[in-house]
Amino acid sequence: MLRGLDRAWRVLATGLSFAAFGLGGLIAGLVVAPLMLVLVRDPACRRRLARRGVQRGFALQVAIMRRLGVLTVSVSGAARLQREGLLVLANHPTLIDVVLLVALLPDADCVVKRAVARNPFMRATVRAAGYIVNDDGPALVEAGIATVRGGGCLVIFPEGTRSEPGQPLKLRRGAANIAVRGRRDITPVRIRCTPPTLEKGRKWYRVPPRRFHVSLEVGEDIPIGTFIDEDAAAGGEALAARRVTDHLTRYFQPCGELPRAGT
Repeated sequence: MLRGLDRAWRVLATGLSFAAFGLGGLIAGLVVAPLMLVLVRDPACRRRLARRGVQRGFALQVAIMRRLGVLTVSVSGAARLQREGLLVLANHPTLIDVVLLVALLPDADCVVKRAVARNPFMRATVRAAGYIVNDDGPALVEAGIATVRGGGCLVIFPEGTRSEPGQPLKLRRGAANIAVRGRRDITPVRIRCTPPTLEKGRKWYRVPPRRFHVSLEVGEDIPIGTFIDEDAAAGGEALAARRVTDHLTRYFQPCGELPRAGT
């Protein structure tokens, strides 16, 4: 009986969490971001304010989910994210990965889908924050390089979408091309969720048998010079990007469940 009550509460709490997230997004997209576009004329200042607002909103969302007993979170190596000009690449096992990661970065630039940029409830936020729109072309790579060279922190999930449960990782080469062509080291973040939940194709109300734990492990930088030096005379940037992608695929490959955490 207690297990049934616990599961019922977590279904309700998860629904409340997503409702709060949706309401916050509506307020930001229909009120806060449009005001920023009108009142803050300097684009650089507007981007900083908008991104800091998104970061604080995401941090609040994580706090709400923790307080309601939906999840627990642990972060290792967080200090490595407190630098400028980072290219942050992460795997993507759950629906809330971007929320958890951006909550740690006060000036994060993100790659968003074209549909999100055109959404009437979100386009003002995307525009105010100066997020990069994913057009799957050279423009995305150049925009990403410009972000990190300008001191911003670019967050990319190389898979492009959530991982397919039980399937090998399939990474796109856009992130690797930014690293290779921009000569930027990679700051990798492994994200693990146990028990698995909020996966691709899984409804939000299908909660796991217990409160789930998400671990974010910020690894040591992966030096891009190693790949470029090896490939300079053997095929150029395209081959270097392919080898970077292969390396990241092995790096992010699922490593099994984490032990249950109590915080």
